[in-house]
Amino acid sequence: MESLLELCDLIAQNPAQFSEKLAWICNRCPSPESLLTGSPRVSRSQLNAILGVARFLSKCPDHAHETPKSLLLASYRSIPSSFNPSFWPQSFSKDSISTFFNDFLNCISKAADLSTDFATDVAGFTGEIVIYTISNSNSEISRIFLNALCLNFPPILPSDANNLVSILLERFEISVVPSSPREALSITPDTTSAQSSPISVNHYQSPGNDNSIASAGSTSSVASRDEASSSRGIVVNGGSSIAWKSNMDLLSGTMGLNDVSVYKKALAFFEEESLKSLEKQEIAFKLIGHVLDKVAIDPKLLDHVRGVAKEQLQSILTFLKMRKSDWTEQGQLLKVRINSKLSVYQAAARLQIKTLPSLDAEGKSSKRLLHGALALLIEASEACLFSVWRKLRACEELFSSLLSGISQAAVSRGGQLLRILLIRFKPLVLATCAQADTWGSSPGVMFESVLKTCCEIIYFGWMKDRSPVDTFIMGVATSVRERNDYEEEDGKEKQAVPAVQLNVIRLLAELTVAVNKSEVVDMILPLFIESLEEGDASTPGLLRIRLLDAVSRMASLGFEKSYREAIVLIIRSYLGKLSSVGSAESKTQAPEATTERVETLPAGFLMIARGITSTRLRSDYRHRLLSLCSDVGLAAESKSGRSGADFLGPLLPAVSEICSDFDPSVDVEPSLLKLFRNLWFYIALFGLAPSIQKIPTGSKPVSTTLNSVGSMGAIALQAVGGPYMWNAQWSSAVQRISQGTPPLVVSSVKWLEDELELNALHNPDSRRGSGNEKAAVSQRTALSAALGGRVEVSAMSAISGVKATYLLAVAFLEIIRFSSNGGVLNGGPSSTVSRSAFSCVFEYLRSPNLMPAVSQCLTAIVHQAFEAAIAWLEARASETGQEAEIRESTLSVHTCFLIKNSSQRDEHIRDISVNLLTRLRDRFPQILWNPSCLDALLLSVHNDPPSTLVNDPAYLASVRSLCQRIVREWIIVSLSHAPCTSQGLLQERLCKADTWQRTQPTADVVSLLSEIRIGTGKNDCWTGTKTANIPAVMAAAAAASGGNLKLTDAFNLEVLGTGMVSATVKCNHAGEIAGMRRLYESIGGLDKPPPVGSGLNLDRTELASGASLQQHHPQSKNESFNDMLLSRFVCLLQKFVNIAESGGEVDKSSFRETCSQATALLLSNMGSDSKSKIESFSQLLRLLCWCPAYITTPDAMETGVYIWTWLVSAAPQLGSLVLAELVDAWLWTIDTKRGLFASDVMYYGPAAKLRPHLAPGEPERLPEKDPVEQIMAHRLWLGFLIDRFEVVRHDSVEQLLLLGRMLQGTTKLPWSFSRHPAVTGTFFTLMLFGLKFCSCQSQGNLHNFSTGLQLLEDRIYRASLGWFAHEPEWYDLNNNNFAQSEVQSLSIFVHHLLSERLDTSHHDSKGRGLENGSSLNGVKDHCHPVWGQMENYTVAREKRRQLLLMLCQHEADRLDVWAQPVGPRENTSRLKISTEKWIDYARTAFSVDPRIALSLAARFPTNSTLKSELSQLVQTHILEIRNIPEALPYFVTPKAVDENSSLLQQLPHWAACSITQALEFLTPAYKGHPRVMAYVLRVLESYPPERVTFFMPQLVQALRHDEERLVEGYLLRATQRSDIFAHILIWHLQGETFVPESGKDAVSAKSSSFQALLPVVRQHIIDGFNPKALDLFQREFDFFDEVTSISGVLFPLPKEERRAGIRRELEKIQMHGDDLYLPTAPNKLVRGIQVDSGIPLQSAAKVPIMITFNVVDRDGDGRDVKPQACIFKVGDDCRQDVLALQVISLLKDIFEAVRLNLYLFPYGVLPTGPERGIIEVVPNTRSRSQMGETTDGGLYEIFQQDFGPVGSPSFEAARKNFLISSAGYAVASLLLQPKDRHNGNLLFDNEGRLVHIDFGFILETSPGGNMRFESAHFKLSHEMTQLLDPSGVMKSDTWYLFVSLCVKGYLAARRHMNGIINTVQLMIDSGLPCFSRGDPIGNLRRRFHPEMSEREAANFMIRICTDAYNKWTTAGYDLIQYLQQGIEK
Repeated sequence: MESLLELCDLIAQNPAQFSEKLAWICNRCPSPESLLTGSPRVSRSQLNAILGVARFLSKCPDHAHETPKSLLLASYRSIPSSFNPSFWPQSFSKDSISTFFNDFLNCISKAADLSTDFATDVAGFTGEIVIYTISNSNSEISRIFLNALCLNFPPILPSDANNLVSILLERFEISVVPSSPREALSITPDTTSAQSSPISVNHYQSPGNDNSIASAGSTSSVASRDEASSSRGIVVNGGSSIAWKSNMDLLSGTMGLNDVSVYKKALAFFEEESLKSLEKQEIAFKLIGHVLDKVAIDPKLLDHVRGVAKEQLQSILTFLKMRKSDWTEQGQLLKVRINSKLSVYQAAARLQIKTLPSLDAEGKSSKRLLHGALALLIEASEACLFSVWRKLRACEELFSSLLSGISQAAVSRGGQLLRILLIRFKPLVLATCAQADTWGSSPGVMFESVLKTCCEIIYFGWMKDRSPVDTFIMGVATSVRERNDYEEEDGKEKQAVPAVQLNVIRLLAELTVAVNKSEVVDMILPLFIESLEEGDASTPGLLRIRLLDAVSRMASLGFEKSYREAIVLIIRSYLGKLSSVGSAESKTQAPEATTERVETLPAGFLMIARGITSTRLRSDYRHRLLSLCSDVGLAAESKSGRSGADFLGPLLPAVSEICSDFDPSVDVEPSLLKLFRNLWFYIALFGLAPSIQKIPTGSKPVSTTLNSVGSMGAIALQAVGGPYMWNAQWSSAVQRISQGTPPLVVSSVKWLEDELELNALHNPDSRRGSGNEKAAVSQRTALSAALGGRVEVSAMSAISGVKATYLLAVAFLEIIRFSSNGGVLNGGPSSTVSRSAFSCVFEYLRSPNLMPAVSQCLTAIVHQAFEAAIAWLEARASETGQEAEIRESTLSVHTCFLIKNSSQRDEHIRDISVNLLTRLRDRFPQILWNPSCLDALLLSVHNDPPSTLVNDPAYLASVRSLCQRIVREWIIVSLSHAPCTSQGLLQERLCKADTWQRTQPTADVVSLLSEIRIGTGKNDCWTGTKTANIPAVMAAAAAASGGNLKLTDAFNLEVLGTGMVSATVKCNHAGEIAGMRRLYESIGGLDKPPPVGSGLNLDRTELASGASLQQHHPQSKNESFNDMLLSRFVCLLQKFVNIAESGGEVDKSSFRETCSQATALLLSNMGSDSKSKIESFSQLLRLLCWCPAYITTPDAMETGVYIWTWLVSAAPQLGSLVLAELVDAWLWTIDTKRGLFASDVMYYGPAAKLRPHLAPGEPERLPEKDPVEQIMAHRLWLGFLIDRFEVVRHDSVEQLLLLGRMLQGTTKLPWSFSRHPAVTGTFFTLMLFGLKFCSCQSQGNLHNFSTGLQLLEDRIYRASLGWFAHEPEWYDLNNNNFAQSEVQSLSIFVHHLLSERLDTSHHDSKGRGLENGSSLNGVKDHCHPVWGQMENYTVAREKRRQLLLMLCQHEADRLDVWAQPVGPRENTSRLKISTEKWIDYARTAFSVDPRIALSLAARFPTNSTLKSELSQLVQTHILEIRNIPEALPYFVTPKAVDENSSLLQQLPHWAACSITQALEFLTPAYKGHPRVMAYVLRVLESYPPERVTFFMPQLVQALRHDEERLVEGYLLRATQRSDIFAHILIWHLQGETFVPESGKDAVSAKSSSFQALLPVVRQHIIDGFNPKALDLFQREFDFFDEVTSISGVLFPLPKEERRAGIRRELEKIQMHGDDLYLPTAPNKLVRGIQVDSGIPLQSAAKVPIMITFNVVDRDGDGRDVKPQACIFKVGDDCRQDVLALQVISLLKDIFEAVRLNLYLFPYGVLPTGPERGIIEVVPNTRSRSQMGETTDGGLYEIFQQDFGPVGSPSFEAARKNFLISSAGYAVASLLLQPKDRHNGNLLFDNEGRLVHIDFGFILETSPGGNMRFESAHFKLSHEMTQLLDPSGVMKSDTWYLFVSLCVKGYLAARRHMNGIINTVQLMIDSGLPCFSRGDPIGNLRRRFHPEMSEREAANFMIRICTDAYNKWTTAGYDLIQYLQQGIEK
């Protein structure tokens, strides 16, 4: 329901915008027809909707749409139907019905008040509804409705009102007591006079009249205790001793109630009234009252109503005198009846009061009626006052209502009744005072009502007629001096002061304060003072205490005359009490005397201090109080056996109050300063100051004997160390006094005179010197303790006791000054330098001619005061809101003062200031970014020294040098922590041109800033690892600078130059906005001009609503301008977002320009009313924060960082808002999985590109947007957030909690980060941020959140370990700076982990723990809901931390190799880890996430301990890790196959692995185990056949060991799914067919069976084709068989005829269909043959031919025909080339996956039959031997001929292409070991790239009978090195680049060693020559060197490159080939 009402409130604010919501609510209401017909029934939701509509109309009644009004009116009209219980929902309680009616009528009444039309509509139905309700008042629901009407009565028509009042009077049983006492006495109401009042003056009779004396005893026998207590007597009239009559007797005598029959008849009448009848009477009176409020009724009817109400009031007199004991009912039942009846009387009284204004002001009858009504009200009030029920709340409310009527009567008829009213009102006032409580905190409701009525009457009478008012006041006041009527008799005890006197004093005092008139004070105060000095109040007693309190109240009003009279009296009284203490007569004094001295007088002093506001009077009072304190101190010292604290302490609260507004920084009069000094002297002497040490220094208890000389020292020592001995309020008062006390600096040169004067204070009876030496030693001891031991007691021997006391007073003052409120002085709200208490504490050091010991003590006081300030600030570190602002303001004030003070003349003061400033900056780094402090700092460079010092060049030079050093160090430290914000603030300072103009010249600052540079890598400005060393932070700093830098490259940023440019740009944007604003205002806005003549005829409603033309309101024009630009910028920013969301590219410059202008607009409106401005610009601020997050590009984020820095620097108050939006945006990127959190983007790095060949998982297409771009954007964003964290970590708990929310959301499970390798640095920077945030728990400001921070820390550890849940990847952005920044990011994280270990051990040793004071490590038997047993968690946490540290160190080393591949040549030291540690690491990793443990094994592949432990863990937890394919090798092993392990039963449930992993299980070692084979086949079938086609040679070889024919089954099933798969398989089957030659040995039985299987499988495939597939198969194979057969036709022809023969044969071939494709490239469809392209090639065997086809891409443009040449070989086995090119293809995929710029060209080769095959021709290439045929020079010369001169762009491009291709083939050659690398097998394309062909000799084979003449691992001949290494000595940049690429390629290949080896290993039984000798697989594995670390592998590759460099065997082989084959070298 609450949310619905909130929605209605929102709709009411803007009905047009939320019209749909309003319609929805209306639709939920019951229809008007259903409500007004039949017997309606409503549901809860419908009732809620009705209330919602009513709530809407109560706020917006003039809504144009009529539906809400009609619904509400229908609901109103249906109320009679609601009296039927069936109308309401089931189980709808009576309370719910009452609440509904109350809310409903309340809304209707509010709506009617706001809209006259609606009020008219409602009024038309109200009479009918209410009359119907009255007629059915017996219904419970109708009574509920009537009660609701009594609270909220709707409008009613006048005609209905008369009828309603008549019905109410008739039906609601309103009657009076029959035969009332008044009727019995024949006294008419209208003639009731004052004589009828029981307490009127005529009832006072002489004491001699015995009949008039009230007998308490006569009533107590028949009445209760309350009745008896009401018959007490009071004193009245001129001091004559008379007594009040008992109210019972008076009422009985006056009203004839002594007649027992009349009394009983009245009592019986009251008892017969039912509670229901009373309820109806109350309702009737209330409703009639509401009717009278709404409309005027018929006069006669009104007279009747008045008469009825009057009769009710008359019956009050009868009712209230009934005795409790006479009622039949008793107890609670009687109380209920009395309350009900009193409620009726209260309603009648209010009704009577409402009828009074209608009386004719001039008519005599009206006057008579008014007199009678007034008398009746007073009589009824008296009856309430004396009633036994007076303490009931209902009676008190009745009394208040009656007095309200009396007050209204007083002001009626222009105050004509005032005089007579006051005469009658005075006895009532006195009677009330007699009844009220005397000393309670509240004298009672009736007393308060009388006081309120008195104030109202006196206020009115003061303006109309003062004479009766004065008479009234004096009459009441004189009663104070009246004495009790008693005869003093010997031995008779004195009677107590009557209560009436005490309460009259209270009444007059409060009346005086309420009226606040000096004349009233002057009238009453003399009477009080006279009583105090001469009357009964001159002696101690209650009366004197009450009078002193009243006098203090009057003095506190601040009227000068009364103030001076009163203050003299009070001070004299206090001194008088002090003088009498200890005297003989004091022992016999009443206890009130002590109360007066200890409580009353001090409270009076305090009251006056709080009350007076006049500056002159406050100054006078301050002087008087301080003088009194001095007098009290002197008097107290002369009193033996008493402590001065007893006398001085009670005055301290008043002193603190009067000093609360005193500014101690102004010049103080010597006399006042002396008084302050005396005060603090006595505070120190008497031990009144609060403790200034946290730990008491004294081990011995302080003596309680306070009259000895040495006791003062003991008191002082206890005061220093505590505990506090006195009233806690005195301690607080001393703290407040310290804030307004000026420095207690003694005379500058007259120390001796001052010492004598102070000594006089110390010992008034002695003027001789320093006093007792024992006391001096005690004071020096206390002083040393106060100084924290900074000065030893022995060093103070030259300091006298009095001087020690003075120094102790100074120490107390200055330390308390800082510890009480941080050291901010009084003086106004502004926080300026002068408000710093350091301005006081440094004053002492400026005194000349100080003794060394004194100077040492004063210096120590400065340091102790500083420590107190630090403690105060630290204690408030966790404060928020206003308290935090006060803390930061205090810190800023002190910092600015110390900066200013650092240029003081005195070198000692200067050094202390600099020292304190440095300590303050180190402890509270937030001051580094405080704008005020930065301004003070920059201005300090130019602070002009006083003119008297200008001629001191040494001073000027030293001060300038010191200031420059401070400024430089300040800026460098700020830049090292938060470079973004620091630059933003500096730019803001540069923008303020007026600041620089005031501080000319600026050369010093410019020279300082121009020397400061920051950038990537190591910064010379600071040492050590700082926040700015984090690459992400430095990148953000570059963005924040506004410089046009490429953030991924290295940069060195000049702070000043860039800052000046950015400041200029910002000023320009601000100027643009200001100029547009002025232009807009000058032309009067963009509204249409008003019609002619309409300017002066504005409609009144428009004026009232503020809707007039904007030209009349400049503020409106300004708002209109803001709205116009605001909407414009919002549209522009949303447009940029839409472009980005639709995949478009956002223009960087436009986006930056728009954001900058929008920021300037927002900042231009950050004025005084910043809160409202922020609210109006919230949408723009949100967009400025969110747009970069939406766009998520580095350029957009760079702009974002720039404008965010601008915002928080120019308007720090926006910091929390900006951060809140950024945190929301950050969490949004997690939900939408962007950038750093792109966890569901399948392409998250190299692994995705290598699926499924080398990595498990389905192949995925590339994402639409480069993920690296979004990652870079997140990197910048994160850098800015870390920067802000450093700024706010110490001073803003709100912003820290926002960052905590961000980190909690970031690290929540499941792991939500991208796996992309480019995320590494950013991810660990984020984790570093989290750990730095968690370290805040030791600061104090987040100490209350330590448990939450430990939970967050645990999350961060787990998230950090989660990064290692996948095998390590490489990724290359071709940007060395980025690679180095990744290493640096991880290294800083490692550094933090290492330093955290030290901090943690230190933290644990101290035992600091959770916020409840318990240590985390010390918790015993405590179970945490998340962590379990706490001690177990602590151990596990440390294990996780150590594991994380080891992994991060390894990752950092690994990335360092990638960043610096040609790095240190020496082998880096390996991690020295014991076997037990490895086991511990494995178990810890497995417990966090099994994938982490498996990844650990991938990082250390040759660690047998690790592998063995993992095998056990995998096999133990095998059911939990079935989704991890990487776990397969740990339980699927040849041994498990041999043993038929039960673990293999899990394979059917295991996740699919990569194809190369599956191929391993097809090797003979696994013996075709059914479960293993089933898993392999399931894996293969899970991938598309086109993906498996790549491994067709391996699958065909698997048929050799396919005893169960499972592989054959998979192949046949796959051929059904893919025709291309079937064709490739058939060609490979044909290529494996062995044709035995004559003279050769017969093949083995195994091979024989394999050979027999091949045609069978081929035929099965063909048989499985459907007709369409069979047709394609026949056409495809027939076509290429015809082309291949041409070679056989050409063989008999002479060489010169072969080309023509090819043409003839090609012309014969016909293409059938357009779906034929190249067998070597199924994605290329053949469109024809170029018949002229046929070329016969040289070969020792049959004639190979090269033919060019016209092809198109299968998925591309069919019109884009390209040539593709192929070689058709016959007589050559191509299978070995296929294997070599498979490995090269895998390497190419690996290089592309890691974005490594290496070139390989795995051209297509396909065996199509026995010793037949098709080979793709590398396009646009020629062999090196062909190139040599046309040029005599080497490659260097050829490149110059082909690509231009050296240094030209084309040549350098070609050189680079040659370099990247050479490096790629170098890696491939190292692994494959191809030989026969003569120049005929090296091709160069038209862009300079190298391509190796012809892989007839690989692995272990080589030409010449495997003589391995080519000993280099790859060919790098002299002519090649000429291009790669222009230096010729392996020192050139190109050589380094070549080696670097080789190293990176080798490292990338090592990552997928197993996949490459598995691919080769399955071909080992193929009979290929490369497997014919040696250990090809073992040697291939050894060339990967898995045992080496990355750095060792890199160094190995470097050695390989160096070894291959121009090796002689390479040149020798080229020479041999030239000599033997004629191949050009």
